[in-house]
Amino acid sequence: MLESLHVKNLALIDEAEVTFTDGLNILTGETGAGKSIVIGSVNLALGAKADKDFIRAGAEYALVELIFSLNDKQNQIIKDMELPTEEDGMLLLQRKISPTRTTCKVNGETVSSGQLKALSSVLLDMYGQHEHQTLLKASKHKEMLDEYAGDEIKELKEKLNALYREYLQIRDELSENNYDDAARKREADLLAFEVNELESAALLPGEDETLEKSYRRMVNAKKIKEAVFIVHGMTGYEDNNSAGEAIGRALRELRSVSAYDENAEELCDQLAEIDNLLNDFNRSVADYRDSLEFDEEEFVRTEERLNIINRLKDKYGNTYELMMQALDEKSTRLAKLENYEEYLRKLEQVLSEKKKCVLSLCAEISEKRKAAAEKLSEKLTLALIDLNFLDVDFTISVLPDEENFTGDGYDSITFMISTNPGEAKKPLQQVASGGELSRIMLAFKSVFADEEGTDTLIFDEIDTGISGRTAWKVSEKLGQLSAEHQIICITHLPQIAAMADTHFLIEKQVANERTVTQIHKMNGEESLYELARLLGSGSVTEAVLNNAKEMKETADKVK
Repeated sequence: MLESLHVKNLALIDEAEVTFTDGLNILTGETGAGKSIVIGSVNLALGAKADKDFIRAGAEYALVELIFSLNDKQNQIIKDMELPTEEDGMLLLQRKISPTRTTCKVNGETVSSGQLKALSSVLLDMYGQHEHQTLLKASKHKEMLDEYAGDEIKELKEKLNALYREYLQIRDELSENNYDDAARKREADLLAFEVNELESAALLPGEDETLEKSYRRMVNAKKIKEAVFIVHGMTGYEDNNSAGEAIGRALRELRSVSAYDENAEELCDQLAEIDNLLNDFNRSVADYRDSLEFDEEEFVRTEERLNIINRLKDKYGNTYELMMQALDEKSTRLAKLENYEEYLRKLEQVLSEKKKCVLSLCAEISEKRKAAAEKLSEKLTLALIDLNFLDVDFTISVLPDEENFTGDGYDSITFMISTNPGEAKKPLQQVASGGELSRIMLAFKSVFADEEGTDTLIFDEIDTGISGRTAWKVSEKLGQLSAEHQIICITHLPQIAAMADTHFLIEKQVANERTVTQIHKMNGEESLYELARLLGSGSVTEAVLNNAKEMKETADKVK
């Protein structure tokens, strides 16, 4: 469950810390006091989009920290996600927002905002102010039913989605190849020319690189030869100014005095070695010079071969491997066109078989959905009765349509409801009011929480559009839920606030000439005064306090 929330420098909050408890945690306050900031800060810590405008004016950064105590299942899931865990089962989430960057940490280890978002569904379930509006979207009905159906249907849908993509690929191939004989002949003629062009070139791996080296050498042969002639002369023994002649003279001078000094003899030996090396180098240069002669016909052949290869590169790919890949693809395509009728027949046969497999999976998924819809309808009906839908008739319609299948199946899912005796059931989006939608969504949340074992549920103004007896029923439902789950709820209704196990007041104050949102855990007397305020009295009189006290006692009896 969520143990605590710490917020610093976020919007109107200078710094605040809230320690939550088991059961029903209620947050109330005047409109505009900053209740949405509290829920928003939880969202931020769990990876919601961050903006530098969230940072309190004058502060360098904003910080949100959440501490959770994990159950064994949550702890194992987080380990499987390869996120850091603690032996005591505690989890610390941190989100630091600065003007230039945002940092997310789990138990001190930096993670991405995407990883935080993945964590959110593991740690809690949050109901936003306008989430009940999603019930008006038919696509959401299928999503909610499939979520209830669980892993079994999820695995089937993954298989179906992969199979459906294969079906679409074959269907597209068939559609793209369904053209007249003249167009097919034109394509076949072009392919035949291209295949012949590539095959007749008889390309070899690495051939282009070898030819380019030879070509560069032959093109620059004159320049190379001139340089080699100069080098040969400079390092030879024929020219009086050559290096060989100079070293020869130096060697003769040293030899003439080497008999008089051992050091001179050693230098003479070193110079003799240099003379030998230079002599070897000069002979190598001569051999290289002689090899520079080339056949003009060989040059022409090399140039023509390179032109052919480079032209093929421009058309089919810049490497030998790409050109061979193009040859293989074009040969395959040409073979199909040359046996066009047989190719289409096989393609249609494969498409038909693939469609049968898709429809078979769709049927299996549909049966799973129908079974899940029946169970979910029963549980939701009971939950709706608890929420003051006294004559409710609720079912989930699962209508298969084999002509309109997708990677999600072929079912049309619609929530059908009648809230008045004798009235036929109609699609939910056609008959439900805002207050009814809020209660229906609460019913869903309660059923899903029991099924999934969610520890923490957060409701941001679940009381939209309700009042009176219905408000008491919603309050009772939240009280029942809080027996097995931690509930954190923002509300404007005294009936719901009266059910609180722990009551927090969110209010704005002015400190140092700045507006600050503060969060305060109230004691019993303070909670009574807040209930009196919620009851709508202009001033808190003894009669209003007695009314608040009676409301609190009634709530305690229900719990």
